[in-house]
Amino acid sequence: MARVETMPVSHTGKKRKARMNAVSLPTEVVIHIVLILFCLICVIPFIFVGIISFTSEESIREIGYSFLPNKLSLQAYRYVFDLGDQLWRSYFNSFYITIVGTFLSVLISALYSYALFRKDYKYRRFFTIFCFFTMLFGGGLAPTYMVCKNLLGLSDNYAALIVPTLLNPFNVIIMRTFFQTSIPLDLLDSAAIDGSGEYHTLFHIVLPISKPGIASISLLTSLAYWNEWFLSMLYIRDAKYFPLQYLLMRMQNQVDFLVKNSSKIGPEAAKIMRDLPQESLRMALVVLIVIPIAFAYPFFQRYIISGLTIGSIKG
Repeated sequence: MARVETMPVSHTGKKRKARMNAVSLPTEVVIHIVLILFCLICVIPFIFVGIISFTSEESIREIGYSFLPNKLSLQAYRYVFDLGDQLWRSYFNSFYITIVGTFLSVLISALYSYALFRKDYKYRRFFTIFCFFTMLFGGGLAPTYMVCKNLLGLSDNYAALIVPTLLNPFNVIIMRTFFQTSIPLDLLDSAAIDGSGEYHTLFHIVLPISKPGIASISLLTSLAYWNEWFLSMLYIRDAKYFPLQYLLMRMQNQVDFLVKNSSKIGPEAAKIMRDLPQESLRMALVVLIVIPIAFAYPFFQRYIISGLTIGSIKG
């Protein structure tokens, strides 16, 4: 009888561990150190901005920007919150525009990209070229302004801040590519045999398994709507429709104007103007704008990672 030698469990465990780890322990330590340093490089600027927003103007004038300011102050935040109801109204406007605009934009992008994904669609090639053409050429600011304001009546309403950026060709191409790489055509054929219509197939079969792609374009779209201020400058005159970014930008411009022209007014008023939180106010505005998006990102992270890794393993 042949002699069968058994390997100790500890050796087997070591070999299994060696197979699972693609790099040696020193290399793994170096990789972790590099990644930690990279994370610090990304996080430290945000911490620095937060510190400066709580720094007094006297400290900034004396030692400049510093992680250890001479004096802390809430003056910048007091100046912002003195806006009262207008600040919260602008916060509401930004959230409303972002949520409604993102939902409608993702819906339109999904409908458009699904048509381009279906190879049996007769005009698929034409609408693909039409979509791609708009990424290369545009009508210009003046014709766009005239069409939106004079023809469509987009002025002093929420539609003026949502409609002009509803359809993004880049998002359409992303979703079409995602459908092509993750949706098997046999699944659509099976649904058609079972009597499923096109809308039922899209909303009950295709979109539920396309969450990573939807989350990716939702994040891009929500960031675009949240940071948008240029449309407000073009189409909005009524303060009740001001989004947060446009309101804070106007506030910063007013402070800069008053500080630069403080020498042209009386000495007492000039002293008050010089004490306005100019530098710390900029950082406080950044904090107020970034915090909502920073809290929203973790909800998208899981799906975005799935979207980035989709198609990396082929069956």
